[in-house]
Amino acid sequence: MKPSYVHGYQGRENERLKDQAAALTELLHHDTNYPADSTVLEVGCGVGAQTLILARRSSNARFISIDVSAESIAEAKRRVDAAGLTNVTFQQADIFSLTYEAESFDHVFVCFVLEHLSRPREALAILKRLLRRQGTITVIEGDHGSTFFYPNNVAAHSAIESLIKIQEQTGGNALVGRQLYPLMVEAGFPDVHVSPRMVYVDGSRPELADAFTRKTFTAMIEGVRESAIAAGLIEPHGFSEGVKALYRAAEPDGVFCYTFFKAVARKS
Repeated sequence: MKPSYVHGYQGRENERLKDQAAALTELLHHDTNYPADSTVLEVGCGVGAQTLILARRSSNARFISIDVSAESIAEAKRRVDAAGLTNVTFQQADIFSLTYEAESFDHVFVCFVLEHLSRPREALAILKRLLRRQGTITVIEGDHGSTFFYPNNVAAHSAIESLIKIQEQTGGNALVGRQLYPLMVEAGFPDVHVSPRMVYVDGSRPELADAFTRKTFTAMIEGVRESAIAAGLIEPHGFSEGVKALYRAAEPDGVFCYTFFKAVARKS
């Protein structure tokens, strides 16, 4: 089953993912470390934006990074090779058709993947089977419904809602962050710990306003312009006004706020 990636695979999207990873490294990964000689399965590695962070932070762990897209795998491998990292192996694979034996991995890492799947609970159950006893799974997802900004703007909310609806129509869930705990419990993980990771940006953080508000979040919304308008979810002028308002929130007197959710569970 190939997930529907609503953001596309164009070069600008690759750059957006790189900008996002760089802006959020400390927020999302200050507590992501894997022991030496452990084997980690990274699911849905995409173009390697998170892979680079993981492999650098846990340089003595071994990573198997998989993705359904051959093009993304090729770009991820290029980036990892360019960084001189030697602890990552890439494989093209579908999460619902994995051939690894049960209990093959010490740890599993999943970031920004469940939001694109129509059967996230089933995916988590599959990954649980691949974990060794006492192994951990880490899942990170955003939640577009957590977006707040100043100045407030109705058109901006409509543009965000159009992305949420597109993802829903393609079988995904842009609000999955708030559902991580029940999803993981239902998938068979008995001890789940979820921590919200809020990105807060105001005029005192101009670098973050550029890297996250402009180049990550607003760029993501801009990326679905054609599909949102074609689906009749929003009018062209309204979408343009919404994007303009999101850029306005990145100005020195603007404010932007968004929450990610990080869940960690151990296989008993």
